[in-house]
Amino acid sequence: MAKQKLHDPGNKNSVVNFGAGWVVIIYCLLMFFLYVGMCNDGANITAPNVANRLGVENGTIMNMNSLAGLVGVVFFIIVGQINRKIGARLTSGICCIVSGIAYMLACNASSVAIYTVAMCFVYGGIMSAGYVAGGTLVATWFPKKKGVVMGYTTMGHNLASAFYVQLVAILIAPMVAGTENIGSNFSSGIIPIGVAAIVLGILGMIFIRNTPQERGLNPDNVSDEVYRNEYDTSDEVEGDGGWTTGKLLATKELWLAAITTGFFQICSVGVMSQLVIRNTQLGFTQQEAMNVMTILALGGVVGSWLIGIIDDKIGTKKTMVGFGIWYAVALLCNFGAADRSSPLVYISLFMIAMGIGGSANFTTSLPASIFGRHGFDKVNSVIFPIQGAVTALCFLVNGAVQLMTGGQIKMAYLVFAGVALVNVLLVLIVNEHRFNRDWKAAHPGK
Repeated sequence: MAKQKLHDPGNKNSVVNFGAGWVVIIYCLLMFFLYVGMCNDGANITAPNVANRLGVENGTIMNMNSLAGLVGVVFFIIVGQINRKIGARLTSGICCIVSGIAYMLACNASSVAIYTVAMCFVYGGIMSAGYVAGGTLVATWFPKKKGVVMGYTTMGHNLASAFYVQLVAILIAPMVAGTENIGSNFSSGIIPIGVAAIVLGILGMIFIRNTPQERGLNPDNVSDEVYRNEYDTSDEVEGDGGWTTGKLLATKELWLAAITTGFFQICSVGVMSQLVIRNTQLGFTQQEAMNVMTILALGGVVGSWLIGIIDDKIGTKKTMVGFGIWYAVALLCNFGAADRSSPLVYISLFMIAMGIGGSANFTTSLPASIFGRHGFDKVNSVIFPIQGAVTALCFLVNGAVQLMTGGQIKMAYLVFAGVALVNVLLVLIVNEHRFNRDWKAAHPGK
């Protein structure tokens, strides 16, 4: 028996053998793809076309998108409670369907007011599907492999950055001859995206399960022996794990997890949302800057996976410390570059590419490390709205710095580098496994 245990680790070390868990991983990846496409990168093509059709300035539509993102925080709170009541399977499915319908309404809106209301449901729906419900699925299905699994799922972010705008352009192309005449025909070309979100939600409600046990599997797809010996099996995962909202809000680790993951999101989202402009300031043409964005996004697919592997190998806390230093160096290199001929430009772009997906990995990985899977839906219902509110500060930082410096994006990059380094200090005081019962079961006495 001892020899069998030596040579058969019960699948606990595999980063590819997830069995039916791959359905959950791909589902979350697709939700992230739609989130980035509908809410972030897709605005490069949707915002100007909606503005043109409604006869308003592009900035007006972008401001409405920002407002919708802030309203999304309220959605996170509400959906977090719904997620606890009906489970992640139904919650994610319903949210995908709502976001798909709202996206089609937004792109067919007859007024700015209707567009804004519809986009509130787009932001709140698809982000809640991916982060609130999807985060619960990842923590429940993959409590000890959540690092590499988040690496897989956040590939959806990078794939959307690389291909979403091109996909929409292809869908629009048959509708009109020439992009200058897109006008009202744009709304017809965007409908397949909304339908895809609806279909994904329906498929999710049919095929996704809230726990691996419902598919006859153990968490992380480990063997029965490993599950008995190295996981907390004293009770079911369902329930709040003994947590109340008050207890969570009074817990230091909840605030540290929300703030540190939110700060890294500030750095990542803030940098990527202004990268094209920064590259043009360095001397790239507009098209070259867009091409660089695509290349970086594809590099981020590899980076997401690598950061996930490192996360599971050395722990989330150490990975976040390394990530913060890496990202700060990348931004300082970019800040120090005078023009595109500087080697610092290409060093920084490579480092940024490898780190793009990392910040999104941590939004679920760190809370799951600290609190474990028991009652995670309750934990996530409290922590994610705080994360979202912190992340939204990136737009405030970008706007304030540009106003003070006359549009010099590199000054915002310097601020973000400082945020990353300060965040490293905050991460160092995190008690990584304080409430994680599965970790404690595998490390008795610690």
